[in-house]
Order: sequence, then structure tokens, then C-alpha cells
Amino acid sequence: MSLGQAIDGDEISLEIDIDQGARVSSLQYRGYECVLPFHGQVMTWGWYAMAPWAGRIKNGIVKDSSGKSYQLPTNLAPPHAIHGFTLTHAWQELGSGYFRIDFPEPYQGARLEQRFEILDNALRWSLEYESGDLDLPFWIGFHPWFPRELARGGQAEIEFSAGKMYERGSDYVPNGKLITPTPGPWDDAFTEVRGVPTVYWEDAISIKIESDAPCWVVYDQDPEGVCVEPQTAPPDAQNLGISGDSYLEALFIFHEI
Repeated sequence: MSLGQAIDGDEISLEIDIDQGARVSSLQYRGYECVLPFHGQVMTWGWYAMAPWAGRIKNGIVKDSSGKSYQLPTNLAPPHAIHGFTLTHAWQELGSGYFRIDFPEPYQGARLEQRFEILDNALRWSLEYESGDLDLPFWIGFHPWFPRELARGGQAEIEFSAGKMYERGSDYVPNGKLITPTPGPWDDAFTEVRGVPTVYWEDAISIKIESDAPCWVVYDQDPEGVCVEPQTAPPDAQNLGISGDSYLEALFIFHEI
């Protein structure tokens, strides 16, 4: 049986599954379930953190500053590594809405702290990465899965606008070129985001996502759910020569419409 933690507010209540990546397994807002439940695969449900990398790393290879290579697990999205160790390794519960994960090799010595805080009709979610003496690239991100359909109302729609999109190859890894965003469907990373990205269900609710993240990934190719993901750097950042910040915060603001 998985270990869980519940956090209740006036408008919002959370359930966090500590054994399943310390992810949000349920988020209720005024009777609406805003989290896509498990539907067959570890990566495709809940709201979870990604660290010490977010998205794919080509062929699962990272290098330290001296050029020495390290092989990361590629079992979830072969031949690439994807979404870090946060989904597949143990977390510690440090308090209400407060968790930590200590990473395995080759990231042993590094850790991530995760916090959730309910603020009336909003959820503040934050991540802080501590590298210790480790000399390996890192970047972090959020991966919330929103259900396409709620108990009532229309299907999920995404309001999202950005100045640039990272071009990617057929392997779904960015090649480093920035282009004008193309029409969806997307499994793509963007920068120069304009306005406040929003997921909404007509005649039901909207969720605005406020974050200073320099990169956002939008994924809308799953028939069950959609994702809008603030990140400190794009997928495969190390091979693009991009460094990620060690702190990331997002505010998810809920409204009934």
C-alpha cells in the first residue's frame, strides 16, 4: 500500500502519493478532480516533479565538466533518459506538503526538496535542487497532468502563446534551433512565453499557471490528458549548452467559470 499525505484548504484539497514519486494523486477544487488518474503508465498521471533533469536526454548520456560520460537509465523512453529519478526512487516526508529525494548514482550527493502550499484558491508548488559537490548538469521542472474531461463542462483547452519554440527531430529531442511556433498538437518546448498559460474547461473551471520559468513544455497528444510544464531549461539542455536554475516555483490559480 502506498504512503499518502492529505492537505486540506477551504477551496482546494490535495492527496500526495509518497511512494509514487511524491506526486499529487488527487486535487479537488469545488468538487472538480483536476488530476488525471493512473491509466497504465508511470509517466502519464498525477502532478509530479522532474529532476535532476526534465524531459529527454539524448541516449541517456550526461557529461561532467571534464567531459567524462555517465549513462542514465533509458527504460522509460528508450533510447533516451526521461524526467529524472523523481518518479522511480524513494522520497522522504519532512512535514506537511514538504518532501525530499536523495538521488542515486551518478547524481549521488545531490537532492531535491519539494513543497506544496494551499493559498485560498491557489496552489504554490516549489522545487529546490542542491547539487552539493556534484559536477553534473541539471535542470528541473513540473509535470502536471490535467484530465481532458471533468465531471461536467467542456473538454480541456489550453491558452498558450510563446515567441519561440525549440525545433525537435523525429526523436522528440530539441536540436538547438529556435523557430516560430508551429500549430499543435504539441510535444514541444517553448520560450518567450506571453501572458499566463491557462487550462480551462468551458462551463466548469480554469487553472492559470504563473511562473517565471524560462522554458515551458506543452503536451497534448494523449487522448486522456494534457500537460503544461514550467521548466528551468528545455529537454536535453546539456547538449544545447543551456544551464538550469536550482529553484523553480509555480502558482496554480483556480477559478469557477
